[in-house]
Amino acid sequence: MIPPKPVSGDGRGTVLGLARAFRRDLLSALPSRLYRAWMAEFRSPVIHSFICNDPALVELVLKTRPADFPKSRRLQAGLAPLLGNSVFVANGEDWARARRIIDPAFEGGRLRHAFPAMWDAGMAAVARMEAQAGREIDLEPETSHATADVIFRTLFSLPIEHRTATQVFDAFRAHQDAQPLVNLGAILPLPAWLRPHSRRTRATAARIRGLIETLVADRRAAIEMGTAPDDLATKIMTTADPETGHRFTHREMVDQVATFFLAGHETSASALAWAVWLLAAFPDWQERVAAEAREALDPAAPDFTAAGRLKLSRAVFREAMRLYPPVPMYVREAARAERFRDRRVPKGAQIVLSPWHLHRHERLWEAPDDFDPGRWETENGRDCARRAYIPFSAGQRVCPGAGFAMLEGPLLLSLACRALRFERGAVDPVPAARLTVRGRDGIRLRIARRE
Repeated sequence: MIPPKPVSGDGRGTVLGLARAFRRDLLSALPSRLYRAWMAEFRSPVIHSFICNDPALVELVLKTRPADFPKSRRLQAGLAPLLGNSVFVANGEDWARARRIIDPAFEGGRLRHAFPAMWDAGMAAVARMEAQAGREIDLEPETSHATADVIFRTLFSLPIEHRTATQVFDAFRAHQDAQPLVNLGAILPLPAWLRPHSRRTRATAARIRGLIETLVADRRAAIEMGTAPDDLATKIMTTADPETGHRFTHREMVDQVATFFLAGHETSASALAWAVWLLAAFPDWQERVAAEAREALDPAAPDFTAAGRLKLSRAVFREAMRLYPPVPMYVREAARAERFRDRRVPKGAQIVLSPWHLHRHERLWEAPDDFDPGRWETENGRDCARRAYIPFSAGQRVCPGAGFAMLEGPLLLSLACRALRFERGAVDPVPAARLTVRGRDGIRLRIARRE
């Protein structure tokens, strides 16, 4: 079978009509020709954009000259209610300073340090799903719960059952439903104070930030008293910028924590849900992953080195992010006039890099719509992995938590397959882009216990 993807439109219509289509689902609103095109230009009275699938242009924008293509100011406006001026949307010195403070938290032995929290969260997720054996369920709330548990345990040393953690998790689920990937704030060239956001989007963002402010304030007090645990929040809050000597202010730390939840929770939940569903749809691969997990993992003896033996699970997780990249598009802005593929690109134009289309590009990948975790061992797969695979972005703005995600995803996938068997539900999911790529009506499957 071919894994599901949305039916594409023709990319034509009025500006208002396209804006409405983008709000419903960006993936189906864009034309099918993008799966073959190296570049496409879209021009309207309010926005001028270029979607770039040419690997040479992707290399130019992300790696060769990233300073000439900063994050789009319209994207910043669209995400401002939740993320403020966090590292995800900031540019220039604001971004550089934030990375100088954040990056050390993910270096050295931090992955080994985070492994027990991932393991505990994974085992808790297996127990929750095992209790639903014999039923058809929506998998997305389960993977969202699991990855939120990982984030709370590694960031604040709190399990998801902690009252504040549960409240933040519930608020994020509400915000995911309220916030489209593309909103009018990201399309219309209006001043910041006029950016339109729905009342629900503003309310859920304010709720999340209020809860995070409490967590940050409590941690700051613990740091001052010398009782703070050695986790990511403590590491980041006590790290000074090596160039200025300054640490994050309270508001800045709230911005960063909101980004960690979005980037480390929502994206991981999306990738994990699609990976599990793909294994349900391809039971031969599921059995191979389960056999690998039984050999590599001992539930009674968590072992960090065992994660390195989950090669099949890692290949499946990579393939899931190829077919269903959690963040389907990155938006940059041309800081000056450019020329792409003999076409004039004016200053201020929106430069869209689309993992969704790049990862399925018919002129790059062999059988681009097929699920084939074995492709990573082929010549074509290795070549495309270098030139046309960017689930974590690339270059200086690559996600600092990429290594974290590639430990967490395969581990949770393996723990689940070791204990449980998954089967497709009555209706296959249809991908749709909200904040991340999710099922339009959820991702449904049936769960059974393994012997």
